[in-house]
Amino acid sequence: MRTDSSPGTLPAREHLPAGDAGTPVLDVVIPVYNEEKDLQPCVLRLHEHLTRTFPYAFRITIADNASTDTTPQVAARLGAEIAEVTHFRLEQKGRGRALRTVWSVSDAPVLAYMDVDLSTDLNALLPLVAPLISGHSDLAIGSRLVRSSRVVRGPKREFISRAYNLILRGSLQARFSDAQCGFKAIRREVAQVLLPLVEDTGWFFDTEMLVLAERAGLRIHEVPVDWVDDPDSTVHIVQTATDDLKGVWRVGRALATGSLPLDRLTRPFGDDPRDREIEDVPKGLARQLVGFCVVGGLSTLFYLALYSLFRQFSGSQIANAPALLVSAVANTAANRRLTFGVRGRGGAVRHQAQGLVVFGVGLALTSGSLAALNAATSDPAHSTELAVLIAANLAATVLRFLLFRAWVFPDRDDSAQEPAVVAAHHPSSPAYSTVVPRQPGPYGASLPQRPTAPQHGTTYDTTNYGTTTRFRAGEAADGTWRDATMQPQPVRPHDTDPGDAR
Repeated sequence: MRTDSSPGTLPAREHLPAGDAGTPVLDVVIPVYNEEKDLQPCVLRLHEHLTRTFPYAFRITIADNASTDTTPQVAARLGAEIAEVTHFRLEQKGRGRALRTVWSVSDAPVLAYMDVDLSTDLNALLPLVAPLISGHSDLAIGSRLVRSSRVVRGPKREFISRAYNLILRGSLQARFSDAQCGFKAIRREVAQVLLPLVEDTGWFFDTEMLVLAERAGLRIHEVPVDWVDDPDSTVHIVQTATDDLKGVWRVGRALATGSLPLDRLTRPFGDDPRDREIEDVPKGLARQLVGFCVVGGLSTLFYLALYSLFRQFSGSQIANAPALLVSAVANTAANRRLTFGVRGRGGAVRHQAQGLVVFGVGLALTSGSLAALNAATSDPAHSTELAVLIAANLAATVLRFLLFRAWVFPDRDDSAQEPAVVAAHHPSSPAYSTVVPRQPGPYGASLPQRPTAPQHGTTYDTTNYGTTTRFRAGEAADGTWRDATMQPQPVRPHDTDPGDAR
């Protein structure tokens, strides 16, 4: 069940055309920091592999994260010698910052990155980007933790990797298997809308991007990889793990409070097969039943614990009312978020008020059951009281679900509330563009912004096909000013890019 009012800011996925000869379909970014020894062998090997196996035009972009050795000179030489190689120079460190910078200005419809050590076998590159080219998926990741992967690494790194992904599954309900593998790809139109929501500029950048994409309902494709650990890796495990845990807490808190406008990442209504109307099958009923049963079971345990606590100081009727009230408020909040997928604070007060009406029905059932029990026997055993309350709560639970589904959190009539979506086809372009009226989502009209004061003293070098261009931090190649980290802004579907040949 959709709970947002936005028809989606992303166009429907389509198979990407081959494009013009001068426009690459794939842009592979290699973020580096002081990699003067490994950079040239990596680029030459990657270029040879793409030339031999990749059927589309491609580009290799070296993103230098403020290296202090001869890495910039090596990158510039490679850019001058190989037509498909470009070079970005950043004066600030951070893998996430480098990827955001390059991905934000790239004109390629598919954006990828890999680590300079090439620990991942390159035979997985085409399977990685193929689902994005075909329009099947939005993001793709290499995974070292699926069964068909072949991995060579020490027990220490194996334990850390599995423990980290277990933390993600337990805390952020992540369903992807490997967040840290340096082998990922994303469609450009997805990156333009997703990257402004990602705050991290370091190693947690990957995880944050994947969690937000998954929560927004985007499709993430996983590719099993052959991976050999690099014993000379410069990653500081302790510091990275600490930063990752801080990131997990920050993202988890943002998701819990509904402060992220994930509705802006939705596809047009009808793109998801779950949007289709199927006769005699209530939409989302199976998932809602499972969620409601889980929440109901936990709420019942919480209610019984409160009742047993209050019963020590008062009679059964007095103990029952506050126990049921507290558990009902918690039950409504949990069902609102987990069962019916309503995020954010909009309508929360109204939902709680309606939940209190439902609470009144439950109170009448349980209080009536206790009154009937006290009428039957003057001093019922505590276990008998609990058994009667459980039976009454089961009846109240069924009624509560029906009222929640039909009254408190009803399915919207999307056909009546969605703005018109117009698909336009231009003969000069093989792609269709989707035009939708811009409406503020439930989280407000603007994305959360970081400080945007440009750092005019910082410069970037770009080497493209043997030509070097210098521009200052915050200044894009077209002369416009942006944030120092090259933070992109969300692109509406009807915005056009004259340089995009798709």
